[in-house]
Amino acid sequence: MAGHIPFSHSGRSAASAAPSKGSIWSMLKQMFRRVQSKWIYLIGIALSMLSISCLEFVIPQMTQYTIDKLIPGKQFHQLIIIALAILGAAILLGILNYFNTYMVSVIGQHAILDLRNHMYSHIQTLDMKFFDKNRTGDIMSRVTNDVNILQQLISSSMLAVFTDIVTFFAIAVYMLFINWKLTVVLLLTFPFMIYFTRSFGKKIRRSFRTVQDSVADVSNQLQDSISGMRLIQSFTNEEHESARFGEKNKENMSANLKSVRLRALLGPIIDLFNNIGLIAVIVIGAWQVMTGHFTIGSIVAFMAYLRLLQSPVRNFSRVISTVQQSAAAYERITEILETKPVIFDKKQAIELPPLKEGIEFKNVHFSYDENVPVIKNLNLKIPKGQLTALAGSSGAGKSTIASLLVRFYDPVQGCIQIDGYDLRDVTLKSLRGQIGIVSQDIFLFNGTIRDNIAYGNISVSDQEIMNAAKAANAHEFIMAFPQGYDSQVGERGVKLSGGQKQRIAISRALLRSPEIIILDEATASLDTESEHLIQEALSHLLINRTSIVIAHRLSTIKMADQIIVIEDGQVAESGTHSQLLEAGGRYKTLHNLQFPKQGIKENKK
Repeated sequence: MAGHIPFSHSGRSAASAAPSKGSIWSMLKQMFRRVQSKWIYLIGIALSMLSISCLEFVIPQMTQYTIDKLIPGKQFHQLIIIALAILGAAILLGILNYFNTYMVSVIGQHAILDLRNHMYSHIQTLDMKFFDKNRTGDIMSRVTNDVNILQQLISSSMLAVFTDIVTFFAIAVYMLFINWKLTVVLLLTFPFMIYFTRSFGKKIRRSFRTVQDSVADVSNQLQDSISGMRLIQSFTNEEHESARFGEKNKENMSANLKSVRLRALLGPIIDLFNNIGLIAVIVIGAWQVMTGHFTIGSIVAFMAYLRLLQSPVRNFSRVISTVQQSAAAYERITEILETKPVIFDKKQAIELPPLKEGIEFKNVHFSYDENVPVIKNLNLKIPKGQLTALAGSSGAGKSTIASLLVRFYDPVQGCIQIDGYDLRDVTLKSLRGQIGIVSQDIFLFNGTIRDNIAYGNISVSDQEIMNAAKAANAHEFIMAFPQGYDSQVGERGVKLSGGQKQRIAISRALLRSPEIIILDEATASLDTESEHLIQEALSHLLINRTSIVIAHRLSTIKMADQIIVIEDGQVAESGTHSQLLEAGGRYKTLHNLQFPKQGIKENKK
């Protein structure tokens, strides 16, 4: 059951300090694997690149022919032909570059589509521990901003890189053929350029990793601020939050400026070595022309080839920034894709049959943090068809018990069984398919009331949606809205009251028709009238269902078949409401705290 989470709650990772070797080639190979199905486009790109390289050779050759043949022979009539040929080659180059750019963009967009969908699907498989330890803004930044950076690489820079590599080697071989001495002198500058490019590339990648981490920090701060705007304004902390956001923004600016300094320095260094090569060609080439070993046309053509040879190097010094930025983004993306869920289906996992007997916790131990145990040697039974209430102080572990039952987490020790089946031996889908949950912290999607209720079972009819709403006593207030079930709830249900959101959530849970219903403080935020309506509905709907109610307000669980008092992660006592009051234990203490008048009367008696 072991898994790993490679990046921490702060969003930083070890990779930011030491980028993995070979990650650029790994990135390019991964991107290629995602576009293998677009083989027609790949063939088209290869053919167009080959044609572009050939045309790049043709133009200098025509220039040389003009200088060495036409000018000395005063062949005026062929100048128009040469001009039209060069113009035709230039137009053809433009057309080929257009189609090349378009085809690369097509396969690049498909690669990004596949990668982003893969990331999202993978994130859906990760367990709650991953989301507990990592910030929402950082995860969003990796799925959006980092993938967009890869999109820039694939859509533009990758084309330039491959085209330049082909052009560079083709021209270098040809230049060696026509004048190997001059070419060797020229190529002596390239090891220095490669050294500086590699050295700066590593620094640029580290700087871009810092930039992308700072972007994630800004995203987190923004996400937290927008989500908590009501709290911020209610405490008049706008200036404080603006200062915090400004600080994160300033860190992002500083990181960007550092990367800009590195990129700005690399370009002039490459240009310096290119100019040294140009000087060598001019001096040595002129010497060879003067001694009769080279023609004027040949030296002009050679300098044109020199420009073509140096252009890939100059371009790569600029592209290296995009490549290294993409490599840093790819590392952050890979960290998510390599994260393994702790909660997953075994290979031999079976479908959980419908509930027949009940649920049992056996010697269960659990902790979110290794040093802070939450559940300690928990043993309890929840019979089928009964309403079981979990009561106790805040932080006693009641909600954790519900999370363990849904298998958001696994026990550290012990096991949880349904009809004798260990939850780790059944599929998650079959387990969670039998459970309906309504928690205190209700989440509604930004959409219509109809959509939010139907989320419990997306294939149901409008009549079934309405029946579920009526069962939760939600139909009346829904129809009071001008658009009824088609009314928008706003982000996280902001347009609804707390009680209305609770009833929508209960409708959603009931629409699943689950074998097991978990109500985790489901009536805690309701007014008295709403609570009465829901209690009335539940008193009928929960008959013959296995129901687990977690409540602080003991008035809501008096009619439970059994009440289990949880204290310090263990069962303190259990029984019915009257039995627990007679026992005079922890339950009675909690009851008297909530109903002091009744406690005084009993003490007088």
